[in-house]
Amino acid sequence: MDDRTRIELEAAAFRRLRDHLRERTDVQNIDMMNLAGFCRNCLSRWWEEAAKERGVEVTREAAREEFYGEPYDEWRAKHQTEASAEQKAAFAKAHG
Repeated sequence: MDDRTRIELEAAAFRRLRDHLRERTDVQNIDMMNLAGFCRNCLSRWWEEAAKERGVEVTREAAREEFYGEPYDEWRAKHQTEASAEQKAAFAKAHG
């Protein structure tokens, strides 16, 4: 496989992951962090960092909107729930 095809396939898989996470608003970021060690915010930060490495200026909010499909504050107001004591304890154990 040539590099261009590999990059196109990687980009397609990445877009599919992004779109899947946009649709799965029931999946909370803390659950993703507890299970996989990354969340939508991590993905948006990685995207922002990749842009900056290439000399493309991207704001944190623009990067988040790329993954949430809307402004971050709007997504949070619509979909984010308060983390349970169990979720917080799991997070503290894994990341504390």
